[in-house]
Amino acid sequence: MIELRHLRYFIAVAEEGHVTRAAARLGIQQPPLSQQIRALEDLVGVALFYRLPRGVELTEAGRVFLGEARAALAQVGHAVEAAQRTARGEQGRLAVGFTSSAAFHPFIPAVVRAFRQQSPEVELVLEESSTGELIEALQRQHLDVAFVRVPAGEAAGITIEALLNEAMLVALPAHHALARGGKRRSIRLTELADETFILSRRPTGPGLYDAIISACRAAGFSPRVGQEAPRMMSTLSLVAAGLGVSIVPESMRRLNTEGIAYLTLSDAPQLVAPLHLAWRSASVSGAMARLIAQVRAMASRA
Repeated sequence: MIELRHLRYFIAVAEEGHVTRAAARLGIQQPPLSQQIRALEDLVGVALFYRLPRGVELTEAGRVFLGEARAALAQVGHAVEAAQRTARGEQGRLAVGFTSSAAFHPFIPAVVRAFRQQSPEVELVLEESSTGELIEALQRQHLDVAFVRVPAGEAAGITIEALLNEAMLVALPAHHALARGGKRRSIRLTELADETFILSRRPTGPGLYDAIISACRAAGFSPRVGQEAPRMMSTLSLVAAGLGVSIVPESMRRLNTEGIAYLTLSDAPQLVAPLHLAWRSASVSGAMARLIAQVRAMASRA
């Protein structure tokens, strides 16, 4: 079997035109080099050199073999460099997921922009879904990392790291009496005791759903949930239609949805929307490691 060393030895002899000089260039003795060249010719099945009194000269077959040998070594070099760049996270493919509410937090686009600038040769694939679906996609290796809200219980093989907390706002129909014609800026959670709530379906976001229910009960009432929407944006659409009120992460205000008044909560400081980063624990690629480190650094400054 022809090995890479055979090609390197052959190229050195071809370029030097002399076995002794090639041996000195390679840092080996002349007799072993001559043996390796003869072994290569036996493997190829043709003579690659004419042996001359003062050196060697390529045969026609040898000249053809020289071009192919150089190309083969160059391809191996490219393969090694590509593997090293991928291991360093400088190239490759990274599938990143995020929940619909997390997508509107300014931290997420800032991370994506910074990572694209730092690793322009990494193909970044983005996917939006619910927390439960994102965790499942990670376990099935359809995603590499995901930004999720509050995880529900343990997820086998998944590391989940807290990044930051975001305040929650009450979303009211703009014409609602509690909004006071848009002049009001804050509200107490207890004032919503008689309201109909619209929440995102618990299976899609169990963490936020449970946190809202718990906060209402701590305020002395059990919320009357009139409808559960499939996504946060659907929730806000129903609020704008006047079908109820909701409690959403502060970043959802960035949607500028018409027909909605947003009020801060004055009596529920514990009600926040956490943001977490999740990834597969056992298979962290170079690009994943680079993104995780970048997210941690940016979260520490947020």
